[in-house]
Amino acid sequence: MKLPRDLSGTKLASLLRRHGYEITRQTGSHLRLTSTTQGAEHHVTIPRHKELRVGTLNGILSDIAAYLETDREKLAEELFGR
Repeated sequence: MKLPRDLSGTKLASLLRRHGYEITRQTGSHLRLTSTTQGAEHHVTIPRHKELRVGTLNGILSDIAAYLETDREKLAEELFGR
């Protein structure tokens, strides 16, 4: 699946709520999200930019997919399914 090119960091944070991620803090222009759905805490930092770069988005999704023990493509389809 092709990743969206116009996704903001704030929008991504709201989409990740359905997978158990909550914003735990904000430092400058970065959001820190935490999830405990798999037993252990998992932290991910998302830049609060107007548009995330594709490589940044890919890295964030790969990290989350590894934590959720799923495929990155499947995770992207669940979040951005069009």
